[in-house]
Amino acid sequence: MTVPSDEVTGPWWDGTRQARLLLQRCTACGGLQHYPRALCTACGSMDLGFTESSGRGVVDSFTVVHRSADPAVAVPYVVARVRLDEGPILLTNLVGDGEWACGRRVRVAWRPLADGRRLPVFERE
Repeated sequence: MTVPSDEVTGPWWDGTRQARLLLQRCTACGGLQHYPRALCTACGSMDLGFTESSGRGVVDSFTVVHRSADPAVAVPYVVARVRLDEGPILLTNLVGDGEWACGRRVRVAWRPLADGRRLPVFERE
């Protein structure tokens, strides 16, 4: 799988190489956001940097996929919204055996990519 990187997302992807989950922080208003963008979603500033997340949060919604659009992808798998303790929401996968529930505490884990980068997934805390 090849995941593109550009001048806006490059620092975020570089952080994944060291298993660091980064959030974009606006230096004008202090707002945090994920995914990386060219503008702050709170104030419109272009003065953005990155800060490290705790990697902890809570599942606020999820679904179990039983039929994949790609036959090469094993099913079932869980797609979820995870609200990080810092506030931003990630659309991600939940990994690990057992049942899931909204409100469950989770922590970041990492799925390696062929080029050395990693995708953040979440497991039970």
